[in-house]
Amino acid sequence: MTSPPEFHFNIEAVGNDLNAELQLVLDAKTKPPGSLGALEILALQLGRIQQSLTPELCRPTLLIFAGDHGITAEQVSPYTSEVTAQMVRNFLAGGAAANVLARQTCVDLVVVDAGVSSNLPEHSQLIRAKIGPGTRNFRHESAMSLEECMMAITRSSDIVRDLHARGVNTLALGEMGIGNSSSASCLMSRLTGLPIESCVGRGAGLSDNGIKHKLLVLAESLERNPEIDGQDPLEVLAAFGGYEIAMLTGAMLAAASRRMVLVIDGFIVTTALLVATKINARVLDYCVFAHQSDELGHALLLKQLNGQPLLNLQLRLGEGSGALLAIPLIRAALAILREMATFEEVNIPRSIRQK
Repeated sequence: MTSPPEFHFNIEAVGNDLNAELQLVLDAKTKPPGSLGALEILALQLGRIQQSLTPELCRPTLLIFAGDHGITAEQVSPYTSEVTAQMVRNFLAGGAAANVLARQTCVDLVVVDAGVSSNLPEHSQLIRAKIGPGTRNFRHESAMSLEECMMAITRSSDIVRDLHARGVNTLALGEMGIGNSSSASCLMSRLTGLPIESCVGRGAGLSDNGIKHKLLVLAESLERNPEIDGQDPLEVLAAFGGYEIAMLTGAMLAAASRRMVLVIDGFIVTTALLVATKINARVLDYCVFAHQSDELGHALLLKQLNGQPLLNLQLRLGEGSGALLAIPLIRAALAILREMATFEEVNIPRSIRQK
């Protein structure tokens, strides 16, 4: 089944129209050309995304999509699915790592209930968008129906539309869902053709024996669906994904269609991006890869997407923690364009600069 027309998001090519002008602005600053390395590359990308020589960060917001996974019944995680809801409550109480880092970086934090199995309390930072009380066990059946998958993409698209209407131009993306590294590993393997052994890591902290068991379960799960060959991203997402991963996919496509900056976190979020690229490859132009996580498959996944991460801090927490740590670098890149003096402004003649 091919993706329906409504999921062929209208994403414009970023374009290179301003490249020469942006490069001139950067080269005129009081520094040797290219001496700020990746920050200059980032500044060029942000200028192209916003089609501006003075791009800006407006109301950066972290969206954490949360959902439970039926595959946890197979003991693929050292934690039970109840921890997903407990962690969401921790987010809402302000006590998680993501909250601490969001406060440090002055980023708004919003949690989206994509499919948590428990009922969650009313809270100003919680968006209720639940598709169901967790996905089904994909070792035995598809994680979700195609209709549920499409519904998840649509609901997250609506969330992004509303945030954009309120002036948000930058989204950091995170997730919470016990078992979602198993989902991501199967998605990665089926969509890239890489063996499952290259896609499976410790997740939330599995032992060596735990990884062996996880590999066995996921290999059997992939064998159960041989007819799903990775050509249709929505079918693969429905077979092995999670509600939160589907919503991440929809959020990315919707944000890119509105020329928003996307700050990509670790393994799970990057896997959702992989799905999104299979729907519309132009989404990649709007992505800033925050970091390379310590999860085994993430380096390979970044290579598949030609992603150049800003940081490598051996993180494997999720929650958008790595994306938040990249926000100060984004601010720095923007400040270089907007605030750094030029040689002319400090009266350094061209003849001296060229010596």
